[in-house]
Amino acid sequence: MQPMLRWLNARAENVAAAMLAAMFLTFILQIFSRYVMSAPLGWTLELCLTLWIWIVFWGNAFVVRHKDHVTFDILYLSVRPGIRRIFALISAGAIAIGLGVSLLPTWDYIDFLKIKKSATLKIPMRTIFSIYAIFIIAVVIRYAWMFVNVLRNGAEDTHHHLEITDE
Repeated sequence: MQPMLRWLNARAENVAAAMLAAMFLTFILQIFSRYVMSAPLGWTLELCLTLWIWIVFWGNAFVVRHKDHVTFDILYLSVRPGIRRIFALISAGAIAIGLGVSLLPTWDYIDFLKIKKSATLKIPMRTIFSIYAIFIIAVVIRYAWMFVNVLRNGAEDTHHHLEITDE
């Protein structure tokens, strides 16, 4: 199972890197067309914005690990492991349930956006914003799994260390 998850994670990183590369190349084309050719291309801005939306939600759904997120864990780290377990269960459950409950109303709105198209690329807005539904599903699965993992193994006892070097 672990090798398959590592492979999937690497492919998710590849997709994110490809979107970043496409966004960068589109941005360079935008600069070239505007300042060198004096003929700006309107679709480049729209593509950059669309790619940015996808990069943010794709990356947070599939690339960024839980331990890489900014956390305010002073209270969490100061309590006994049993209380930490309760905190972890409450937070994982609240995130999974909260986002899970929001999925259908969110999808209703995203699906409603099929009647609108982007200004220059003529892409249905549903396609552009569908990444948010994918993000919700991925986060619900991730935090439901975290909830089960905390029930089985207890809460993580991770302390964040700051290494200071004299260089």
